Amino acid sequence: MADCMQEWPEPVVRVQALAESGLSVIPRCYVKPPCDRPAVAPAAAAVQAQLEKDQPSDIISIPVVDLGELLLAEDGGAVGVGGGLGNDVTEAVAAACREWGFFQVVNHGVRPELMRAAREAWRGFFRRPLAEKQRYANSPRTYEGYGSRLGVQKGAVLDWGDYFFLYLAPEAAKSQAKFWPANPSNCKEVSEEYGREVVRLCELLMRVLSVSLGLDEAHFQRAFGGADCGATLRANYYPRCPQPDLTLGLSAHSDPGALTVLLADEHVRGLQVRRGDGEWVTVQPVRDAFIVNVGDQVQILSNSMYKSVEHRVVVNAEEERISLALFYNPKGDVPVAPAPELVTAGNLPALYPPMTFDKYRLYVRNKGARGKAQIEALKGQASSPEN
Repeated sequence: MADCMQEWPEPVVRVQALAESGLSVIPRCYVKPPCDRPAVAPAAAAVQAQLEKDQPSDIISIPVVDLGELLLAEDGGAVGVGGGLGNDVTEAVAAACREWGFFQVVNHGVRPELMRAAREAWRGFFRRPLAEKQRYANSPRTYEGYGSRLGVQKGAVLDWGDYFFLYLAPEAAKSQAKFWPANPSNCKEVSEEYGREVVRLCELLMRVLSVSLGLDEAHFQRAFGGADCGATLRANYYPRCPQPDLTLGLSAHSDPGALTVLLADEHVRGLQVRRGDGEWVTVQPVRDAFIVNVGDQVQILSNSMYKSVEHRVVVNAEEERISLALFYNPKGDVPVAPAPELVTAGNLPALYPPMTFDKYRLYVRNKGARGKAQIEALKGQASSPEN
């Protein structure tokens, strides 16, 4: 994707290095406005205490969808997504998308040992010496590599986290070998295998989403570019923070792409989802599950029947946290617009104009995480019901 962003506007400071320096007060550039700060610092001990209560105050389990019977039926060639056992799955996904925009999947076909191996490989990278990690420092040209900020606005309020970003698919867009860490030595191999498995899961979920909206099974995949859909991996590292009540690991945002599949930290909670009433709730991951959320492109294609939902990451003073997010995105040059079947059904007008993902994501790459500002700005701009 061609754009004019060549370098970061200011010297990049690694948050992990700040955290390990022993500072007791975070730099001003990480202090969020009062309206954006977490209400309560989620210290690990406090989180654990809440988990042990019968009715935790702000830690809940988002809807859980079991894909096991559907996968078994499909492997046997007996039942497709659109019928039989598949109906239970599509109905569960539809309800989760309408009510939450988030759900967890279990018995999803990705081996738990592969999930753990991928997470530990990236944990190993972030534990390497800073000088070694700096060899992979990224730029806003492609974002590939070791990063510590999103957006190129000078003087922006930053998030308390580092990351490593890579392109996994399609084959022609994959990150070159030079972008991959040499250590741990298995990082590239295990991440690519992990990526292939999670992409297959995304392709299945695309079918489920299509059927759940009354469309043919291939509609979402076809509309997003078929086999040329993109997949990127972001390994997130959130260091301990001495003032977790003043900052965020990742600011509130909705994801610009189609689907996000998150492998959360197995011990430390941090993901928060914004409910319809504006309340932030902390997600309690199910063991060996993936957390899935629909992105802005699903909201556009579904003509707002399914909505992407704001989420953020809180940090704590006692524990570091790591997670792996795989982003499944439309092919960059394919215009995405509301499905005609969903525009005419119920006499709803098209709410969004056609736009390619390459153009859409420029907003995030310029501005960073800004809630749902991008998609809300587009709403109602479609010129006619046919668009």
